Amino acid sequence: MRCELDWIKSRARLFPKDRAVVDSATRMEWTFEDINNRAEKLAAYLLEMGVKRGDRVALFAPNDISYFDFLFACMKSGAIFVPVNWRLSEEEVEYILEDATPTVVGVHDSQATLVEKKKDYVIVPITNAAYVDGLETSVKTVDQMGTESEPLAMIYTGGTTGKPKGAILTYDSIRWNALNTIVSWNLCKEDTTLTCLPMFHTGGLNALSLPVLMAGGTVVVSKVFEAEQAVNDLIQYNCTIALFVPTMYHMMIRTEAFRRATFDSMNVFLSGGAPCPLTIYRAFHQKGLQFKEGYGLTEAGPNNFFIHPDEAVKKPGSVGRAMVFNDVKIVKDDGGECPAGEVGELLLRGQHVFSFYWNNPEATQESLQNGWLHTGDLARQDKDGFFYIVGRKKEMIITGGENVFPLEIEHWLSSLEGVNEVAIVGLSDNKWGEVVTAFVSLHSTSSLTEEDLREHCALKLSRYKIPKAFHIIDELPKTHVGKIDKKALQANDVNQSSSHHS
Repeated sequence: MRCELDWIKSRARLFPKDRAVVDSATRMEWTFEDINNRAEKLAAYLLEMGVKRGDRVALFAPNDISYFDFLFACMKSGAIFVPVNWRLSEEEVEYILEDATPTVVGVHDSQATLVEKKKDYVIVPITNAAYVDGLETSVKTVDQMGTESEPLAMIYTGGTTGKPKGAILTYDSIRWNALNTIVSWNLCKEDTTLTCLPMFHTGGLNALSLPVLMAGGTVVVSKVFEAEQAVNDLIQYNCTIALFVPTMYHMMIRTEAFRRATFDSMNVFLSGGAPCPLTIYRAFHQKGLQFKEGYGLTEAGPNNFFIHPDEAVKKPGSVGRAMVFNDVKIVKDDGGECPAGEVGELLLRGQHVFSFYWNNPEATQESLQNGWLHTGDLARQDKDGFFYIVGRKKEMIITGGENVFPLEIEHWLSSLEGVNEVAIVGLSDNKWGEVVTAFVSLHSTSSLTEEDLREHCALKLSRYKIPKAFHIIDELPKTHVGKIDKKALQANDVNQSSSHHS
């Protein structure tokens, strides 16, 4: 077993009795020795079930100790960990299972209905934290660990056509994201974080949970996000650093608990997942709390920048400069580098970048060019070298930290008889960052209502993809070349139709 790859085993050897993970709901605690022992037991079970190096092992669970069990068991056994977004529709879940073809699937009690139809894999029921004790195995040694460049995890991210893409993260990319974060952000074993972001996302798993564990700190896992409870957990567990998306902060700053709290143990609050409204910056600044935002994506870490909280006050909205072990540049359409102040596409480079998209060489080739990851996001750099994320090159909408691609919704709505044209845009919203909004024109003979459109969406789309508002208009505006003019729709936000909001 290579210690530089099996770092959780090394942590358990060095600091066996240090507290590693806490479940905020049950208050159960696990030491590094506990975490390593659980992973070794599960890894042995995976081998017993015939899992070979490179086989996929999926997990359907709310935030839970099982994420660490499965990730580290895959690390020890050479399998590829596939955490699945259980918020997806049945059709999307089915697509991922068919694409990933897992050998073993861990299923938390709360998610059992999602996978019960399929029987071509072994199911590990996760009834409670003690499920590991019930796994029977005769395997004594686990020695299938992969090499630095082999896949360790596959995290599905949205595709422009609505089909999720499995981004392959190697042992090295996950390790370098953690090391880069520890060194750049000065994490240490005294740090404690609260993880409310879903751990099937890179934000919940890789942004802070793994770096804090690698640094020897403690991760407090919360199954569901509830604003008042999150504030209380931060205080109760003496958290020092935490990451939330702007929607979560929007709800937190309105609680009585936040108004009362002084957060004596907190060093810094981090925001990610979407551009953060300045109202949230102000709420923290007024309480004398350090607050800043970052930028990342599944394919790169997700950590890429560092900004000192003092600089974040002077440059609100900036994500700072590139971290110690990665490079960043902004390029024009012709590939030339943008001068300060000019907006272009953000490119990233480093050992933390993903290797390829599973079963999707075309998308891989489009994203990875000449050693650089083309993010599809637009950014600018000021004269001091600080980066600002400006928007998305493609029309992706980020609502409450979830990525939504308009084309998928447009195609589905267009399939409804009576619909003429559809445009889906993101309109800015203080709470959600953006709200998915539909503009629809109907055929002259159609009697469809907004409720009909909403019900049609609910047949196929995940809840967060269903437009919050439907505007039925006579004709969608067009550009001079005849394309639907989405910019015009966003500029003329239909304020008078606010009663259409669901």
